[in-house]
Amino acid sequence: MNHEQMKNQKKAVIWDLDGTLINSVEYHWAAWRGTMTAEGIAFTYEEFVADFGKRNDEILRHRLRPDLPDDEVARISLDKEERYRALVREQGLELLPGAARWLERLRAGGWLQALGTSAPRGNIDAVFAATGMDRFFDAVMSSEEVRQGKPAPDVFLVAAEKMGVEPARCIVIEDAPAGVEAGKRAGMRTVGVLTTHDELEADLVVATLNDLPEDFFRQQF
Repeated sequence: MNHEQMKNQKKAVIWDLDGTLINSVEYHWAAWRGTMTAEGIAFTYEEFVADFGKRNDEILRHRLRPDLPDDEVARISLDKEERYRALVREQGLELLPGAARWLERLRAGGWLQALGTSAPRGNIDAVFAATGMDRFFDAVMSSEEVRQGKPAPDVFLVAAEKMGVEPARCIVIEDAPAGVEAGKRAGMRTVGVLTTHDELEADLVVATLNDLPEDFFRQQF
């Protein structure tokens, strides 16, 4: 079997992180609220939810001003992420319902798995230290590694490339509209989990990962 044939045989699941695998929404909200308050900026929970799943630079330039300098983006982002990581270290993290079971089952079933997140690498490392879930992933993509964040497809396309899997043989699991759109634009099948949003336009939508049909992955490809 040559390289292209092997590539066509592989199959992968690419997971979002926050709100999909881990219950981190309240930590992010507390961190954003603290940072924005320190900056003297009004920031509502509704705005936070609408922005969830996007990169910090996109959130800040949307909420503050489009020409916000890079050094200001970096300074405010660092403050927010340091607050978030402190909460993870101090209070720990729980995987969302069904996450551990599916990570284990997919690994046992021969699926490759990747993480494709808008989070910076420092956050991923903090989550891995708190949960030990890094052992499941064949590739890890953070927001810094691509030029454009979600809803651009870059993070998912590079994750697939790292694993040597055709995009058409990848399934993206997401909780945010921007992530679902990114998965579709990457030419991948999408699963939406209604953790942080009331509705998603994915190929399959479930309330929790426990609601995924038992034979869903076996029926793909």
